[in-house]
Amino acid sequence: MARKYDHEFKEYIAKLVVDEGNKATDVAREMDISPKTISRWVRDYRNKIKLNQEEISYITPSEYRKREKELLDQINNLKEENEIIKKAAHIFMQSQK
Repeated sequence: MARKYDHEFKEYIAKLVVDEGNKATDVAREMDISPKTISRWVRDYRNKIKLNQEEISYITPSEYRKREKELLDQINNLKEENEIIKKAAHIFMQSQK
């Protein structure tokens, strides 16, 4: 007779293997569950993670530094543009008087 497991339990077992680094065979032995069943749960859990990672992308430290430099350069360019606009506005206001 096949046992029924709820979704939360399946995800918990998959997390033990994927996130905690336990061996699927060890978890299977401890929980008295077929290793094939656990492998299927792990595969489903990893597929779920892949779908979620499309929404959340992790970046490496070098990518972070590169992005930070780009943003700082952009900030500096915007500051320069603001100064130019302020000076132009000041000159324009002086000529209006």
